[in-house]
Amino acid sequence: MVEWKHSDGLTGYDDAVAFMETRAAAIAAGTADECIWLVEHPPLYTAGTSARPADLVDPDRFPVHKSQRGGQYTYHGPGQRVAYVMLDVGRRGRDVRRFVQDLEAWVIAALGEFNLTGHIRDGRVGVWIERDDRPLTATGAKAEDKIAAIGIRLRKWVSFHGVSINVEPDLEHFSGIVPCGITDYGVTSLVDLGLPVTMDDVDVALRVSFEKVFAELPTATV
Repeated sequence: MVEWKHSDGLTGYDDAVAFMETRAAAIAAGTADECIWLVEHPPLYTAGTSARPADLVDPDRFPVHKSQRGGQYTYHGPGQRVAYVMLDVGRRGRDVRRFVQDLEAWVIAALGEFNLTGHIRDGRVGVWIERDDRPLTATGAKAEDKIAAIGIRLRKWVSFHGVSINVEPDLEHFSGIVPCGITDYGVTSLVDLGLPVTMDDVDVALRVSFEKVFAELPTATV
């Protein structure tokens, strides 16, 4: 069983981390169900384990939290749906690469509910949207913006942290960092793309898409 947990209002980052660590430990011990927790945070930056100090452009703008997840700097704030993923990867195949690919597929499938096509790019973490409304790049490729971030950590084969999708955040808030260390591309949101989408709409899409991507429980490889 996967418990779906939803918190109204803005959840403090430290409170979220404390909950995830406690729940992940309980899942590993077999005393709690897996959990997907949907939250919004107040404006803040998080520094993943590979964060480079130079990528924190405006260190005094918002609180900066060191995070145990993989990756570099990310922004969280109102209008962004964060889905914290506490799943037993040990029971789901013990394949970390496949698990991350499933998280990517989950986000892409959720975007597909709004007739958007998300893309995964080598060397660029997260999910990207091609911009047909912008000129081609110097190489002749379509311009792209990032719409979702992915960053996880495993402990005793249980995941925590997760994914974030930009629904209607203040995109200017991303300017205080180099998101995920990538300088040549921008960020976007569902509303920025012209879609009249609410947070509730995104939550429904995430729930439907999760069932499609994670319906089957793989057998662990010993």
